[in-house]
Amino acid sequence: MRWWSAANFVSNAGTWMQLTVQNLLVLHITGSAAATGLSMSVQAAPALLVSLLGGAAVDRWPRKLTVAVSQTLLGAVAFTTALLVALDRIDMTALLVLAAVTGVIATVDGPACALLGNDLVPVADVPSAIGVGALVHSAGRLAGTALAGIAVGFLGTASAYAANGLSFLFVASVVPFLRPAAGAAEEAAAVPRKAPAPARTGVREGLAYFARRPRLIALAGITGLSSVFGRNYGLTLAVLVTGPLAGGAGAFGTVSTVLAVGGIIGAVLGARLHRPSVRTVGLLAAAGALLQVVAGLSPSLAVLLVLVLPMAVVESVSDTAGTAVLQTDPPPHLRGRVLGVWSSIGTVWSLGGPPLLGLLMEWAGARGALVAGGLLIAGSIGTGLLVRRRGGPVPVPLPAKDGDMTGRAALGTAA
Repeated sequence: MRWWSAANFVSNAGTWMQLTVQNLLVLHITGSAAATGLSMSVQAAPALLVSLLGGAAVDRWPRKLTVAVSQTLLGAVAFTTALLVALDRIDMTALLVLAAVTGVIATVDGPACALLGNDLVPVADVPSAIGVGALVHSAGRLAGTALAGIAVGFLGTASAYAANGLSFLFVASVVPFLRPAAGAAEEAAAVPRKAPAPARTGVREGLAYFARRPRLIALAGITGLSSVFGRNYGLTLAVLVTGPLAGGAGAFGTVSTVLAVGGIIGAVLGARLHRPSVRTVGLLAAAGALLQVVAGLSPSLAVLLVLVLPMAVVESVSDTAGTAVLQTDPPPHLRGRVLGVWSSIGTVWSLGGPPLLGLLMEWAGARGALVAGGLLIAGSIGTGLLVRRRGGPVPVPLPAKDGDMTGRAALGTAA
């Protein structure tokens, strides 16, 4: 697990180096912010269309081999881009094609890597392993963003893509030496292997399982509301800081740094959750939404900075808890397909959320969007908890008669 975490840190740092540089590269080629958004959408779009098939493939193929091959392919795409940039042969069409190929490969690589990491620890420690993964992701993001500027300044734009390619090859070289934990191997062995089913059948099984699980539907609703109206801080807080609070780019950079630090603290705390539930996720999301309401009313940048840290901590713990529920609720032979369904749903949020939030900001301003979004999230979660509580089983006292064995444990359990 230590080797896997180190490899993931290197890979995340390389990925964020490339993402940071890619936005600048698109701007340099086209001079259009809209084109930058298009390149990001093209890379995310395959998750909407192909993730269900990717998840089914992860459930059928050997996990270590799947990760090694997908990481090698991602490395090849990164090296190809680096070569085109170095030779000054890159254009917008080539960049969009390479982004789309990366997105297709990621539909298999994402769930395969997540489930391989879970296999390296006993079943009881999976929530902690997910928390460690979130910590590694946050640390890699900070390191990659910082290293991108250094690499471009000293070695040129192509170096960031080459570094990302090397990071993928490093992960692929570590995979053959990983060994599943005893508990994880026993759990996987407990599910009998069946003959490989057609891809469409496998996809239907994943969709049917997800649709039949109210807790997963509730988790999707909570995460969707939070993603659209509560976590696009790169947009809402940027407008709030540079607009009503009269700050500049440096001020927003400080806010972003505090958000990143809060994410790391939250990942550490989230790693201590042993039995997270959807209720835990909902309560944390509601708490973060109420903090967002107060942040939207901040009279100064100093007050906003005080509120941003707990907002990021609560968000990170909630994300870790939700990921743990998602990855441990399905039986082992369905987890890849369930993650594929989740990836498709998440792509809808990521593509549709920013435009919806932008319309809300046009109508209500940055402060109004933060306040209205926070109240919507907290109110919806609170209403859901009340409905669930009222809809639960109600004990009905029955009058006891002579000879009734009301005290027997078996009868109590049956009732």
